[in-house]
Amino acid sequence: MFSFGYDKRILYVILAIFVIMNIGSYLTSQDKLLNLVLTLPAVLIAITFHEFAHAYAADKLGDDTPRRQGRLNLNPLSHLDWVGSIMLVFAGFGWGKPVEINPRNFNRNRSMSASEAIVSFAGPAMNFILAIVFSVIIGITLIATNSYINITSYTMQIVTANQITAVVIQMLMVCVSVNLGLGIFNLIPLPPLDGSKIIRNFLPYNAKEWMDRNYQILYIIFIVIWITPIAGMIISPIISGAYEGILKLILNLFGRII
Repeated sequence: MFSFGYDKRILYVILAIFVIMNIGSYLTSQDKLLNLVLTLPAVLIAITFHEFAHAYAADKLGDDTPRRQGRLNLNPLSHLDWVGSIMLVFAGFGWGKPVEINPRNFNRNRSMSASEAIVSFAGPAMNFILAIVFSVIIGITLIATNSYINITSYTMQIVTANQITAVVIQMLMVCVSVNLGLGIFNLIPLPPLDGSKIIRNFLPYNAKEWMDRNYQILYIIFIVIWITPIAGMIISPIISGAYEGILKLILNLFGRII
């Protein structure tokens, strides 16, 4: 879940800067242009399942708000935020349309804070599950086509005799990367990201009070981190490490690394 409380014109300016900075390289490089095309379905899948997971978890915990608002489905049009989607394509991290919940509707099997943390974690958890699923599909595809992945210190090269197979595997690899990017980004423990709601449940009362009192300050800190290279410096290495780690683990299990 991701909700901005400030003037969205700020987002549009940031979005325009990202697009302008990146569009030239996509137009002059066939590889980058192909990667952009392959990223679009990955973004649709990652955001749709992420937001659906929030809605599903809230519904199971007793809050029917997402159901009444038509969010309990896998229709991408119900879940996409076009600004967040474009950011995910060009910047590697982004967001979907926030799933609205009413914590007062949660059943009383646990505290409202714990239920909200569960709902918040459901989105990133779904992305991590999808990353594993797509990695397994990559392994199965490599076996079925007698193909391999050559992993060096800097690259992962698809070794196959069929160009269509190479494109399919590349698309699946992008799906792994995008899901990891969306999941990890949303775990940053700053509002308005999911991570802030998750960590709040585990904080002592005084820390929760401090977090609530300083919400706007923490929000501004997030905006500063987001619009500067700091976000990329922090998030990109984590995403890259997770991406390489999960693919190496799964592909080793399938014996598809050379």
